[in-house]
Amino acid sequence: MTSLASPLRRRWQAWWQARQPVADTHATTQRNVYIVPTIAGLAFCGTLGVLLLASINEQLSLGYALTFALTGAGLASMHTTHANLRGLEMDLKAPDGVHAGDEFTLELRMHNRSHARFGIAVSAQLDSGATEPAWVDVPALGHAALKLRLPAGRRGLRELPRLIVTTRFPLGFFRAWSYWRPASRVWVYPRPDDVPAPFPPQAEAGAGEAATARAAPGGTDFSGVRAYRRGDSLKQILWRKSALALEQGLPLWVRDTESPLSRDLWLDWRDTPGRDTEARLSRLAAWVLAAERQGLSYGLRLPGGETPPGLGPAHRQACLERLAEFEA
Repeated sequence: MTSLASPLRRRWQAWWQARQPVADTHATTQRNVYIVPTIAGLAFCGTLGVLLLASINEQLSLGYALTFALTGAGLASMHTTHANLRGLEMDLKAPDGVHAGDEFTLELRMHNRSHARFGIAVSAQLDSGATEPAWVDVPALGHAALKLRLPAGRRGLRELPRLIVTTRFPLGFFRAWSYWRPASRVWVYPRPDDVPAPFPPQAEAGAGEAATARAAPGGTDFSGVRAYRRGDSLKQILWRKSALALEQGLPLWVRDTESPLSRDLWLDWRDTPGRDTEARLSRLAAWVLAAERQGLSYGLRLPGGETPPGLGPAHRQACLERLAEFEA
C-alpha cells in the first residue's frame, strides 16, 4: 500500500507545484484563486436551511421572501469576495541578509488595475504554521505597499516561504486565497556572539605569518623632502629652502608625510579552538562586525580557502556569506 501511495503523492505534488510557478511576481487569476465558506458562512447556510424549513412547514410567504433574499445576499457576497482578490498583480523586493534568530522584512507591492480592494491579507506558510498576516487596502487603479516580518531560521542561503494572499471581504462568509511561491532567497548569517571576544594576538600577524605592512601617504609622520606637486598643501611647503630654490630657478620644496605602517587583520578559523562549529562561526561573525565598525582592513581564513583583506559593506557581506554557507 505504501509503495502505491508514494508515486501518487509525488504525482499530486508535481501537479500542485506546476500550478504554483516560482517567481518574484504573482497575478491572481481565475485559475489560482480558491474560495470556501468560513465558519460564519456555514452558520449562515444553516440558518437559511432552518428558515426554509420553517417557511415550508408554516406556509409563510414572508418567510420565503426573507430566505430567498438572504440567499441572494450570500451568493453576492461569494462573488464579491472572489472578485476582491482576483485581478491583483504583486511583486516583491529580495530581502537583505540577516543573522540567525533575527527577523527579516519582506517588502511587497500590489498593483490594481480595476476597482478598489479591501481587506487583503498576506501571511507566510512556515513549518510551524501560518504567520500573523499583514493587512492592506489597494486603491482603485493604484498601488499599495506591504511589509511582512518573518523569522530567520538556520544559517545559509534559504528559500522564502510560500505566501498566502487572503481576503474575507465583505461579510466574512467566504474566504478566498491564492498561493505565491517567491523565487528570491535570503542569506541567513551566523548569529554573532553577544559579547564579542577581543581579536586574537596573532590575528594582526596573519595567523603566525608575516603581516602585510604598508605605509599610506597623506599621514602625519615625516618621511622626507620632495619637489612640489600640484595639489600639495601650502602648509607642507618649506619656505626657507624654497626661497633659495626659486633664486636658482628650481621648483618649491615640500615636506612629505605618510601614515604609520598598517597591518591587515586576519580572522582565522584556527583562532577559535575548543568550540563547536556553530560557536566558532559565531565568534568569527562577531569579529567581522567588530573589524568593520573599527575600520580595520581584515581578511577571513576558513578551511578550504580565504577571503583577501578588505573593508566596506560589500567585503563584510562577502565574509558573512562565506560563514553562512560554511560546511564543516
